[in-house]
This record gives sequence, structure tokens and C-alpha cells, in this order.
Amino acid sequence: MKKLQIKPGDKVDLRDFDPADTRLAPADKDECIAKMEKMTDKLGKLQELLFAEHKHKLLVVLQGMDTSGKDGTVRHVMRGVSPQSVRAVSFKKPTQVELEHDFLWRVHSNVPAAGEIVIFNRSHYEDVLVVRVHELVPQKVWRKRYHQINDFEQMLVETGTTILKFFLHISKDEQRQRLQARLDDPTKRWKFQHGDIEERKLWNDYKKAYQDALEKTSTEWAPWTVVPADKKWFRNFVVAKTVVEAMENFDMKYPQPDLKSEKIE
Repeated sequence: MKKLQIKPGDKVDLRDFDPADTRLAPADKDECIAKMEKMTDKLGKLQELLFAEHKHKLLVVLQGMDTSGKDGTVRHVMRGVSPQSVRAVSFKKPTQVELEHDFLWRVHSNVPAAGEIVIFNRSHYEDVLVVRVHELVPQKVWRKRYHQINDFEQMLVETGTTILKFFLHISKDEQRQRLQARLDDPTKRWKFQHGDIEERKLWNDYKKAYQDALEKTSTEWAPWTVVPADKKWFRNFVVAKTVVEAMENFDMKYPQPDLKSEKIE
């Protein structure tokens, strides 16, 4: 999956990445889905070990255009884990209290503790994406945030957090189909908002904002992975495999408490 990573210093043009590319899949769709099931089971065991050892921290960041599948990724990849030590956090419009602090204040309070996995469904990157596209703050303000984000993430890594950042990359045509599917399916219409159409008109602006964010914040300590996301099964496979491999590299072991003096009557 490292072939999908943005290396620090790389120039990023999303036209170089095919959202429908599945060439890195180890097999066809059906076999890949079967492998995904096994990885889900493995992830559940790794998550239990993570909580038991209570040493490592894992932060998973999901970003992408509307309908790119952030919710679906969380639902499919994390379905085998216990809610005991896993949290999904979605950052909405800042409250008045949050606006009275720096933009990372509300983010820092939600990062993982020892033994915990936290998934950011949208994240601090909204402050160089939506904020930029809608001109919510001056350019001189959001431009400084790339450096501030890099420093923030480096501090997290230096204090024991592993950060996995995924950009779920879909095509504009696939987005159109997914928005239409929401309208056509009575069980999905609740997901559709009129604002989705207005945001879609800003596709090119968001594309440029994402390119800059990927380019300026893919670091040695927290690189971005561009996930081809037109095919949901491949999207889920890439994220699951990357998470499992990262956790396997923790080389975790179950604690061995001293039970010599314990008796069960």
C-alpha cells in the first residue's frame, strides 16, 4: 500500500491518480472481499491486544469529497472491533466556544489515549479545505495552518501516536451517481442535502485545496495515502490492510501480571 503514499516533498496533481484503479488488489473483487473478512477478524484481535497492552495510540484520519465513503469506510473496516476502545469523531461546524480557541483546540481533546483507536471522519484538515474554499478566514490565516498542522501531528507522533491519513479519492462522475442514488433510494434520501449540489459546483476549488493539503502536509511522520475510492470494495481493502499492517508493526504483547498470590476459592 506504500505505492499509494504521497512522499514528503512530492508535487501533487490528482489527475495522476485514477479513482477507479484497482490494480493493487491482490485478486479479483470476490477474493478481495473474502480477504477483507479475514482482515476484519484480525483487526478485532489486534484492537483487543492494543487495549490490553495499553501502550500505543492509533489515529486514523479520513478525508475526501462528499460521498467519497468516509462513513462507509468506518462501518466496514471497523465492524469487527469492540467499542470499548474505539471512537469515531466527526467534526461539524465549530461551536461558539470552539471558535474562541485556536482551530486545533477541539481536535487535540479528541486524539487517542493509550490503548485506543480514534477515527476522524473529517478532521482538522477542514480548516485548510472548507475554510479556504468558502473564504471563511483570510488567506494569510489558513496558509499558516499547514505548518501548524505538521507541528501538531509531529508532537502527537513523538508522544506515542501513530497517524494514518487517507484521502478517499473519487471521480466527479462517481459522485454524481452516488448523489443520484441517494435521491432514488427512499432509505437513503435522509443523507441528501440541498447543500450537496452547491458544494459540487465547487469541485475544482476543492480539488486544488486538497492537492495543496496533500502536498504540504504529507510528512515523514504522517504521510498521506491516496485511496482510489470509486470501487467501494477496493477502498475498504486498502484502508483495512494499511491499518492492520500498522498495528502488526507495533509488535504488541499481552501483559503478564503476577498472579502467584492470587487464589480463586
